[in-house]
Amino acid sequence: MAEVVSTDVLIVGAGIAGLWLNARLRRAGYSTVLVENATLGGGQSLKSQGIIHGGTKYALHGALTGASEAIADMPRRWREALAGDGELDLSPVRLLSSAHYLWSPGTLAGNLTSFFASKAVRGRVDAVKGEQLPPALQHPKFKGKVYRLAELVVDTPSLIARLAELGAGSLLRGDQVTALHEGGDLVGLAVDGRNIRAQRIVLSAGGGTAHLLAALGVKEPAMQRRPLHMVLAKGTALKPLYAHCLGGGPKPRVTVTTHPAADGQWVWYLGGDIAEGDAVGRTPEQQIAAAQRELADLMPWLDQSGLHWATLRVDRAEPAQSGLVRPDNAFLADQGRLLVGWPTKLALAPDFSDRVFAALERDHIRPQPHPALPALPAPALGQAPWETLLP
Repeated sequence: MAEVVSTDVLIVGAGIAGLWLNARLRRAGYSTVLVENATLGGGQSLKSQGIIHGGTKYALHGALTGASEAIADMPRRWREALAGDGELDLSPVRLLSSAHYLWSPGTLAGNLTSFFASKAVRGRVDAVKGEQLPPALQHPKFKGKVYRLAELVVDTPSLIARLAELGAGSLLRGDQVTALHEGGDLVGLAVDGRNIRAQRIVLSAGGGTAHLLAALGVKEPAMQRRPLHMVLAKGTALKPLYAHCLGGGPKPRVTVTTHPAADGQWVWYLGGDIAEGDAVGRTPEQQIAAAQRELADLMPWLDQSGLHWATLRVDRAEPAQSGLVRPDNAFLADQGRLLVGWPTKLALAPDFSDRVFAALERDHIRPQPHPALPALPAPALGQAPWETLLP
């Protein structure tokens, strides 16, 4: 006979969005179970660059877009949590950089002049030079301009570990997930022989959400994938850099974040325009060569001879949009007891949880008494890609 488990909210998908929501619900007094069929954060979350955007990168034409408005408050909320004073206590999480930077390698392109003069970024951007420059740009040959953003970069492995700690006892490793119906209504999910009944079910499984919806016989909401071909470089020649390098277009030419490897060396993780478009069709060798040329052009003083290289393909899973454009904010749709959503970006995990809490409040879902959860087999922590792909 199947083991029966009763809880308030059943979550499927243990990336940043699911883990954040799970921890916040538990802090609010809800009973939860969070199901993951692989490793914690092992999908998109540990493949992200850890940047807590404030929207500046979405305003490169001088206009404050819907995306920049939606995400503008995220750095404040994350800073409060990292200080131990927010909706979650993330004080044990490693902060890689208290700021992110905009970096112009030469003369500002015309469209960027209006960007810096616009109200979109007033109070969010400060020019820096000399010893204030990121270490990687403190070189006599550097002739560009650098602007400090009121954003931050977090270490995703320590973030996943802390959120898992906050959800201890509620995390369940489960492979087979099927619908649990009663009288024709969805009342829970059957997970590897456990019948888990819940007041609400939240699907936050990123790229796995489409498969889950199909397994549950649900057609909406539709999901889209937007691919990236990221690049990693590791070596003793690298110094910390957390910056968007600006080109003449609406997207950063390259976005660099720096991460500590287990052996003590620095890893540069390269995204932005260099990882999109034509990059998706390149072989790993072609993509590495493109990255090497780009860095040689932008930082000719950098000695690349001792660097180790790798590439990583990432499928960003999001709610379907016309023309495969990037959604402005976190997304949540509901059908009875089923809530389905995507945070769209790591920084928007608090926004995603807000939407779930709003749905619970609207439907008058309150914490209920439940038997104590049995001991559950927990998923393992995922590994950062630089630990598995680089020597």
